[in-house]
Amino acid sequence: MIRCVSCGEEYDDDEVIYTCEKCGSVLELVNEIDVSKDIFDGRKDNLWKFKECIPVDETKIVSLDEGGTPFCKCDKLGDELGVNLYVKVEGSNPTGSFKDRGMTVGMTKAMELGVSTVGCASTGNTSASLSAYAARAGLRCIVFLPSGKVALGKLAQAMFHGAEVMSINGNFDEALEAMTALALEKHLYLLNSINPYRLEGQKTIGYEIVRDLGWQAPDRIILPVGNAGNISAIWKGVKEFYDAGFIKDLPMMTGIQAEGACPVTNAFRKGDKRVVPVENPETIATAIRIGAPVSDIKALNAIYDSNGYSETVTDEEILDAQKLLARTEGIGVEPASAASIAGLKKLVDEGVVDKGETITCVVTGHLLKDPNTAIDACTKPTEVDADIDTLREILMNK
Repeated sequence: MIRCVSCGEEYDDDEVIYTCEKCGSVLELVNEIDVSKDIFDGRKDNLWKFKECIPVDETKIVSLDEGGTPFCKCDKLGDELGVNLYVKVEGSNPTGSFKDRGMTVGMTKAMELGVSTVGCASTGNTSASLSAYAARAGLRCIVFLPSGKVALGKLAQAMFHGAEVMSINGNFDEALEAMTALALEKHLYLLNSINPYRLEGQKTIGYEIVRDLGWQAPDRIILPVGNAGNISAIWKGVKEFYDAGFIKDLPMMTGIQAEGACPVTNAFRKGDKRVVPVENPETIATAIRIGAPVSDIKALNAIYDSNGYSETVTDEEILDAQKLLARTEGIGVEPASAASIAGLKKLVDEGVVDKGETITCVVTGHLLKDPNTAIDACTKPTEVDADIDTLREILMNK
């Protein structure tokens, strides 16, 4: 069953619908888990090990073996910050970001519905993922990207997988508005996170976190917030396992935004349930450069319901955290992902995060999603001759 998060209006799960026809709000899937957690034991460690918890036809699955991503205990960085730190590395998914979780479920639903064309507006990762899964399913793929605002690594993926890519003279929010209008005219099946089936895949991050912790919730889950689907999806997943009796406690959901694109944090600071869009959002973290997130209601509900928090970080703090995670723990992430680490550092300094808390930071995309930013942030290689005496002297002096 599909239900409106605002007015409670219900729809059949075979309807192609993106927002509530009664009040215009966003929708969510409602499903109860009626299995023992033991059923997941011994299965291949990917997203579909939880197939009983995902409301789509399992005979139509379109998969690239997503999910089952690394859950890294980060003792060095955790000791430095005074917390018990784990990092969930979503850049290890097939196309290099957490978007693959939502796309495998969304594309499976597309196959179930019998559509021929899928589409999305994107800041990069969604288009990279959609194009790969559309190729896997044999469907036509249409992508709108904001002109000049997409990292080259992500643009290359979308183009290479055969998507029909259009560069829109406008920002992400304008590109999404245009794509949504075409979807409502039935020209394509929309697979942005406003599609509730996308979040059914992304909720499995929450499933995996509590399973990886031995069927316990961390004190807090920290993650970047852009279009705001992921924080609400993870909360949905953890809450479903809590309601099923698989875990006894719930985490505080903590969303981090860039200072130049922070409508959710602004609303949280005022105690509001809806955001005021940020016009012309700007940040080096392109994946979260979004001023009017479509899942703002869901995200704010997740934060409030979990007694969570939302904070902003500067681009400088993001880049510092990106280097810190790579050089301390060997985990390379794109700038948006590093917002979770930057946010953790700031919240520890502010006293919002207590010493000794068990924290899971979700890092959402791989370092090579945005190679130019990574290269620009580093010292250029030293050019030397291939002379052993010169090289020895350099090494010994350092």
